[in-house]
Amino acid sequence: MPTDQDRLVAHVSRLGEEHPPIPMDSVDFTVNDPAGFGARFGHVLDYMARVELEVDRNVLEISTMLPNPPEVDKRFYAEVWQPQEIQHGLILDRLQQVVGRPPATTDLDHVGLKLKVLGLLAHLEPFQDVCRMLYYLTGMATERSAVIAYNLLHDGVVETGEQAVAETVIAPIKRQEPGHYAFYQLSARAHWATLAAWQRWLVRRMRRISFAPVGVNNATQLADFGDVMETLGVDHEGRDLAADVARVEQELLWARDRGLPVPDYVARAFREAVEAAQARSTR
Repeated sequence: MPTDQDRLVAHVSRLGEEHPPIPMDSVDFTVNDPAGFGARFGHVLDYMARVELEVDRNVLEISTMLPNPPEVDKRFYAEVWQPQEIQHGLILDRLQQVVGRPPATTDLDHVGLKLKVLGLLAHLEPFQDVCRMLYYLTGMATERSAVIAYNLLHDGVVETGEQAVAETVIAPIKRQEPGHYAFYQLSARAHWATLAAWQRWLVRRMRRISFAPVGVNNATQLADFGDVMETLGVDHEGRDLAADVARVEQELLWARDRGLPVPDYVARAFREAVEAAQARSTR
């Protein structure tokens, strides 16, 4: 019977084989109404392109906080996830330039002091196990957000009639994101089961104080994320983004708090993003 590790190895191998980076020459950048498309979705493309391109920095951060990761983790982020995501970023960034916007401004090499401290502590194996769990939780939230965002963006682009963009840019990207989410979810479930009580307590504590929406590192980016949420309509039609993004996290970390539909720190982060965007729009 396959073990959790066997399933992870097989999943990563399958992702690499079935979803190579999207070739740039497979993309049709034809946009019938560049001005209108840019006005509606330009800031969304910019945000997504920046987040995707910054995976180079994310790999540096992972290497810092996980000095001795499992081989399957290293293979996933270095050989599968990073090449795919970088290509997503390059494609989206080129598209936004096609509609007349400047290229994304990225931070590709800054690793914060807190992560460096975590990396020092992570040389102690029990603490590295805590860092691994935080890595999986962050990956789950990031990739679930991406799955939702790309599906909504695809719907919005189809509505505009920009079929080339919908079919050759957004559709191929959104097909690759669920596999990333599945890796983090499989890893999180398997790893959580191995943690001691004190490690689980520490994960809960650190996650509560460190959670941020994908791509948010400062106040400006928080408002940018709120604008993306509003444009894509993630809170419309009864959708609860926080609950959707954190469903597995709630199940693993907070199952004992039965009355809590979503971790309060996740709900608060998304609410603050919307509020920051609204406040900026009224200035």
